[in-house]
Amino acid sequence: MTDRLGELSAAGVAIWLDDLSRTRLSSGGLDQLRREKHLVGVTSNPTIFAKALSDADEYNWQLKDLAMRGVDVEESVRMLTTYDVRWACDVMRPAYDASGGVDGRVSIEVDPRLAHEAEKTVAEAGALWWLIDRPNLFIKIPATEAGLPAITATLAQGISVNVTLIFGLDRYSQVMEAFLAGLEQAKANGHDLSKIGSVASFFVSRVDTEVDKRLEKIGSDEAKALRGKAAVANARLAYERYGKVFSSDRWQALADAGAHPQRPLWASTSTKNPDYRDVIYVEELIAPGTVNTMPESVIHAYADHGETRGGDTITGAYDEARKVFTDLESVGVDMSDVILTLEREGVEKFEASWLELLDGVRKSLTAAAQGTGAPNKAAKGSAQAAEQAGGNA
Repeated sequence: MTDRLGELSAAGVAIWLDDLSRTRLSSGGLDQLRREKHLVGVTSNPTIFAKALSDADEYNWQLKDLAMRGVDVEESVRMLTTYDVRWACDVMRPAYDASGGVDGRVSIEVDPRLAHEAEKTVAEAGALWWLIDRPNLFIKIPATEAGLPAITATLAQGISVNVTLIFGLDRYSQVMEAFLAGLEQAKANGHDLSKIGSVASFFVSRVDTEVDKRLEKIGSDEAKALRGKAAVANARLAYERYGKVFSSDRWQALADAGAHPQRPLWASTSTKNPDYRDVIYVEELIAPGTVNTMPESVIHAYADHGETRGGDTITGAYDEARKVFTDLESVGVDMSDVILTLEREGVEKFEASWLELLDGVRKSLTAAAQGTGAPNKAAKGSAQAAEQAGGNA
């Protein structure tokens, strides 16, 4: 049988899973994906944790312990989530070692309510880093305006960072600048640059969702013909910018000191429109030095019928991508407004998911303290609300 995921990996795409749960860990499911499906990384977010908490009895013993000791909700969330991420880091450690520290990474997000507070974000990142205490950890920091200096400051401390919620090209350029500045400061601070990793999570399908909605409203044949094209074009032009930055003399000086490049990570790669091919955001975004983080359903779909098509599906398509942007502008789609809308909504959705996670844990702790049933089941409604509010990355 054709090893389609193997072909994808050989083309330079690191395959990551956009999901994490204690059931997946205790059952050996995550390790099986690593061994059999070329999986080399994991991402998580508050929505994923809320769903995991509501579905698994494995959390009950910890919830009962936290309730018995009177641990507050915020700290309980930290204990529950960091336990899973630490475990996942250990499962993915073989991939980390085999890749020289490039892959085998597991991401955990800072409290999204801090998205507009740089100093608190840096403090939270540091706390998560020492609490989990694994070299293959990534701390997720959103690419808001306040997030940019937080990214630099966190990297400067020698902490590896997954920059999340990137939607636009200009913001992506700012993220790469923040990364370079952070590594330069880390070097000045005496950190080993070879131990510091970073990815820039560029969101894909949500761009098509927003643009397609606007194209439908415009309603012309020219507008409708552009549906499903914006997201791939946007990501391809991001990769073009990546290539320019990471071939510069400034980058070369850091590479000579042992630094690894900040790879572009394609996030939000499940197809939201059923009319589109279910692996479109994998097939159309294949290029060396990239990461694609997928729900398990997309991993299996690609293993079944994904087409790698000889390797790079990005670098030869820059002019085509620019034409898509020109055509979108000509029919009346303001991409600058699209990006601003997506960034604002992205932060709001993750904040809403975080609040639902807190609410679910609060209910679980109450149930555990009162002995009124399985603690995790008390979080079920909150998890469903969080999934609707945020969705996977």
